[in-house]
Amino acid sequence: MGQTRWQMAAAERMSTAAAFVLELARPGDAIAIASLSRRLIEAGLPRADWTPDRVVRAIRDRERTVLVARGDARHHPLGAMAIMKFREDSANLDLLGVEVDLQRRGLARQMLGWLEESARFAGTFDITVQLRTTNAAALGLYRSVGFTEVGRSPLYYQGLEDAIQMRRDLRVAPTT
Repeated sequence: MGQTRWQMAAAERMSTAAAFVLELARPGDAIAIASLSRRLIEAGLPRADWTPDRVVRAIRDRERTVLVARGDARHHPLGAMAIMKFREDSANLDLLGVEVDLQRRGLARQMLGWLEESARFAGTFDITVQLRTTNAAALGLYRSVGFTEVGRSPLYYQGLEDAIQMRRDLRVAPTT
């Protein structure tokens, strides 16, 4: 009995996510994280806001968690990254990016799950995120894990593009 196309795709996604180890970033990861941000999140903007220096500061910041997905040293030493800032009673997902050829294989969900568990452990149950209005894939991902749109910020991205503001209450299970 053969596998359906959906079953084969699901198996591939699971094996891809399993091939990566989630761990806290080190200062030596800053250039790769900044590069991922520039290519995936800040593409088309005049300047990079997440420079290697800013990433190093985030890694050293006790109120931020910088998470990476480490994989095959030759093909994808750093397959994905995320930066989340914790406040007293909330957290903001500053960045979440997955290499293009690894997208839609479960890495972003795996990283979000790790960050949500960290937030719960810290007693934080409210996570916010801002994303570009043109980023339909991110919008779909966040909606699928329980984020809801709570507003828009005009010209949020360097005065050029609006942002969608989203929020996730970790006390409420996603309805997907």
